[in-house]
Amino acid sequence: MKPPKPKSTGRSSLEKAFDPFTAALKRGAKPADPTPAPAAPGKPGLEISPLAVPFPVIGTVGGVEIATARAGFYKHQRDDLVVFRFARGTSCAGVFTRHKIGSAPVDWCRRHLDGDEGGKDVRALVVNAGCANAFTGKPGADAARRTASEVAKRFGCRQRDVMLASTGVIGVTLDDRKIATRLGEVETRLDADTPASDQWTAAARGIMTTDTFPKGSYAECRIEGHTVRIAGIAKGSGMIAPDMATMLAFIVTDADIHPNVLRAMLGLHVRTTFNSVTVDGDTSTNDTCLLFATGASGAPRIGRVGDRRLKDFSRALDGVMLDLAHQLVRDGEGATKFVKVTVDGAASPASARKLAKSIADSPLVKTALAGEDANWGRVVMAVGKTEEPVDRDRLAIRFGPHVAAVDGAPSPSYDEARMSAYMKNAEIDITVDVGAGRASATVWTCDLTKRYIEINGDYRS
Repeated sequence: MKPPKPKSTGRSSLEKAFDPFTAALKRGAKPADPTPAPAAPGKPGLEISPLAVPFPVIGTVGGVEIATARAGFYKHQRDDLVVFRFARGTSCAGVFTRHKIGSAPVDWCRRHLDGDEGGKDVRALVVNAGCANAFTGKPGADAARRTASEVAKRFGCRQRDVMLASTGVIGVTLDDRKIATRLGEVETRLDADTPASDQWTAAARGIMTTDTFPKGSYAECRIEGHTVRIAGIAKGSGMIAPDMATMLAFIVTDADIHPNVLRAMLGLHVRTTFNSVTVDGDTSTNDTCLLFATGASGAPRIGRVGDRRLKDFSRALDGVMLDLAHQLVRDGEGATKFVKVTVDGAASPASARKLAKSIADSPLVKTALAGEDANWGRVVMAVGKTEEPVDRDRLAIRFGPHVAAVDGAPSPSYDEARMSAYMKNAEIDITVDVGAGRASATVWTCDLTKRYIEINGDYRS
């Protein structure tokens, strides 16, 4: 349902009903700015997202070195290979896509992290961009194994101690020779005295595909008087509707934490961070989130889930993960709006989450946001189609501080002018109370613009 509009708007209801892109196109029809938009550091031809945030200064996380190189998975000049080398005794935990057609690197990591002694003494992580090595059968699995073998020989460890991740085009088998021929160069760079923040910045750029800015986050906390550092990078712009992880995310801390504890903490925080963002409703074959603990901080080892000494660490880890997740949405392909969707009054947490994701994933809601149209009738649609418990006569909808609907009907205080002005903001909050209980959930998303179609229409070119 759509609220009544004053005659002064100068735009017919039929025009708005049948052309959700009209307002966005009108914005795009303004005279061109003579100053060209800055180009993104990833794929040529992409402009940096208007919602981009600066890459943070990342301090030294003990027990990890990072280097990048150009393996040649892309035609243009750019680094597309990233290698992390970890200190002996590093713990690791991961969460991965539940997509039924997982990639060879996902299979490799899951198998070795879930096995006996899994996640103990992980020594390396190898990431490539430009080739997903997904839906490649036995040749893809063999390429992943050979990559781990080559790195293991150079680092003096077992194959199982090398984690792998890939991103790029599905259905292309990884040419592992491109990685093997660059490992000597990578080793030299690992041994170089490169500032930590430069290493992290280069790594974040090296894993980009259609990303328009590198994504990183950093925090410090205390464990029994010792300063502990947490740093992370992520990549993702499209095909973002994570299911147990995100596109790619790698987080390293110098705390000393047992793999079982890392696994529990990662599972705890992934639900409200990486699994609470969506760009287009599509889940990747390669979704991977890996958390490493090097133990180099000097803090005491934590070997029990629920140890009270982890309280500050847990808060800091959640902050890093949520920051990275938000950056994925800010870099949603073609995005111009960063949108927070909150559902209150749901029958259960699961119901609240399903309702919030229905709103956040709705193309009709997202195109209205792109057109800066507070078409709350589309929110009503997205709520009702879920078949979740909803009390129609208690339903309330707000855009920011502005009430659009209350008690299942248009708000008597609805002000079209104020609502339209709010919709021009780059960051928008949508809050819906469904009146069926006391549970809440929050999901972050972005708008859907014609740039999304343009970017994905020539993704492989």
